[in-house]
Amino acid sequence: MDKARQTEIIGLIHREVKPALGCTEPVAVALAAAKAREILSAAAGSRNEDLRVDVEVSGNILKNGMGVGIPGTGMIGLRIAAALGAVCGNAGYGLEVLKDIDNEGIAMSKKMVAEGFVTIGLKSDAPKLYVRAKVSGGGHEAWAVIEHMHDRIVETGLDGVAEDLRHHHGEISGENEENDRETLDYHLTVREICEFAETADIDGIKFILDDRKLNMALAEEGLRGEYGLKVGKAILNNNEEVFGNDFLTYAMALTASASDARMAGCTLPAMSNSGSGNQGITVSMPVIAYAEKHGTDDETLARALILSNLIAIHIKGYLGRLSALCGCVVASTGAACGLVWLKGGKYAQICSAIKNMIGNITGMVCDGAKVGCAMKVASGVSSAIQSAVLALGGTCVCETDGIIDRDIEKTISNLGSIGSSGMEMADCLIQKIMVCK
Repeated sequence: MDKARQTEIIGLIHREVKPALGCTEPVAVALAAAKAREILSAAAGSRNEDLRVDVEVSGNILKNGMGVGIPGTGMIGLRIAAALGAVCGNAGYGLEVLKDIDNEGIAMSKKMVAEGFVTIGLKSDAPKLYVRAKVSGGGHEAWAVIEHMHDRIVETGLDGVAEDLRHHHGEISGENEENDRETLDYHLTVREICEFAETADIDGIKFILDDRKLNMALAEEGLRGEYGLKVGKAILNNNEEVFGNDFLTYAMALTASASDARMAGCTLPAMSNSGSGNQGITVSMPVIAYAEKHGTDDETLARALILSNLIAIHIKGYLGRLSALCGCVVASTGAACGLVWLKGGKYAQICSAIKNMIGNITGMVCDGAKVGCAMKVASGVSSAIQSAVLALGGTCVCETDGIIDRDIEKTISNLGSIGSSGMEMADCLIQKIMVCK
């Protein structure tokens, strides 16, 4: 593989694997509100007393923001996220927009929500990932629009005058020329991903070890604290009587505990994948758990994490960032591939692991971001390890079964079709049920 192609793929990884503080759907709302407030402050000053925040979102943003904890607040939902973004968010931090929130800002934000100065509306004809936040105060109003990527600000405006940023590449929105490309425009294949992971210059990819630093810290915090459903702690505490004291239990517990903490509002960032912290956790923690158990050196771990992350990015390109299919399916498929490679498996076994995963847990629905996601994450890890073991033993779901095709790229495309267009009606129904509860 030539250097230019390696550089291109590394750019894609940097775009899709980045720190995120809090669930990325409410974070996108906070980011849009923070950017709008930044514009408003330049025109009307920085007073908080007369602020109002009005937000419009797509159905998928609403679905994924209704039940998830907002870091440091003890609250759930998009209203508090929008208020925090406007009061004390820093748009320059991108997906870590809420990194500098403090007690005073939290109190002001809660007051705004309680007094009705924050509204959330549904925009029915919007892209699946869409946020428009308008912040008013001091006789002025400013807005910012996010589309398609959680940190991609495509429009800003002040007092009725809009600026289209779709072809601008500013620092604040995190945009660069790569962000104008869809993942499928990179024309990745599983074979090329395997080659890249094995041959790329280690100095160019060792940044991926930040996966271990951030996501392991979340896992450890989840095991220490009382977060969410405490899925990770329950698995680890029952490792003798129920689950067994083995690698499967350890990997499930670490991954679930990181999700427990994150979805309940822990103030530690996750290393995300394809715009999702839970996907970033799920794609990396089983691989990291294996490395911890077996004393894997840093270079080998880095290559395994590159492989697992790139497989997830590749599959996600067919599926879209938000859909009715749980992202755990995609992320745990990437983890299965990383585990196969760590155990000495090559391209054929990696393809088998992908087919085994797609033949197993395709159809797991996304019914919004919430503390219960840790249970789905644990299920995904279990399936990933099962699929990896079968693949390494020469077992693969064959092309006569379901949506599996002889060609691995066609198989991945089939999954994308099921999860996007095939489950559109299910997605609408899920959203309707959630809104009407």
